[in-house]
Amino acid sequence: MSNPEPMPESEPDIVEQKVKRAAAVSALRKIGRIVDREQQADAGKVGLLRWIARYGWIALPAVVLLGAYLIVKI
Repeated sequence: MSNPEPMPESEPDIVEQKVKRAAAVSALRKIGRIVDREQQADAGKVGLLRWIARYGWIALPAVVLLGAYLIVKI
């Protein structure tokens, strides 16, 4: 496997390269956690919308009938 970066010549260069790589991996993991949280939040919203679409047709007539009852009663 070829390495596109030139080989470091001294030990400080090797250490610097490893530190940069570790920082990049850490940043990518943090970004991954943020994306996972956002996807979980979106999944919750989709589940709620799916429930409303599935059972909302039952609740809507009930609300309309209750409203009509209250209007007639007053």
